[in-house]
Amino acid sequence: MARFAQMERHALADLFLAVGPDAPTVNVGWTTRDLAAHLIVREQRPDAAAGIWLPLLRGYSERVRLELAARSFPDLVRMVRQPPAWSPVSNRITDEVVNLMEFFIHHEDVRRAQPDWQTRDLPPGEQAALWKRVSALTKLRLRRFPGTVTVVADGYGDVATGTGTGTGTGGDQVSISAPPGELVLFLTGRQRVARVQMDCAAPVEERLRNARFGF
Repeated sequence: MARFAQMERHALADLFLAVGPDAPTVNVGWTTRDLAAHLIVREQRPDAAAGIWLPLLRGYSERVRLELAARSFPDLVRMVRQPPAWSPVSNRITDEVVNLMEFFIHHEDVRRAQPDWQTRDLPPGEQAALWKRVSALTKLRLRRFPGTVTVVADGYGDVATGTGTGTGTGGDQVSISAPPGELVLFLTGRQRVARVQMDCAAPVEERLRNARFGF
């Protein structure tokens, strides 16, 4: 069984070392050092990880992240590359399910913030694994769209959502087409660096490209 999460993890760790601790990322305001510390909190500090999602705990989570970020950058990269076996999200049972999308996204967050970046030709197996996430993301992020959005990845499938889906109530009609990896980036708030084709009215496209539905 291919372990695409591990491939993305190690590629990201290599890229961290190549660009250094102060390189920009797609995440506004975060350097590579900030991103590395975030990944360590998520995997290795369960006492603080909940603050990534829960506003009440965000202050504590951020204090822990900043404390980690003060460590030497090679040490941070080592911790990203080799999480402990006890990690609830990064053990051998959960790793591929929980971490593929996380590390694919953050690998691209670093890649696409660098000059002259190019899209990668991902293995078909990785694209297929990412497509499984696209279906759920589409329904989560776009379920309230006033009309119908159909998301299409040639060779992998399509999924439709929105308030008009299956109801006959009309509304805007949108088609978003791209390989699964690009769709993952688009649906997680990285529209400005995601390479997708949209078929819809220009104002609707602008609204979707600037929507805040990422994490």
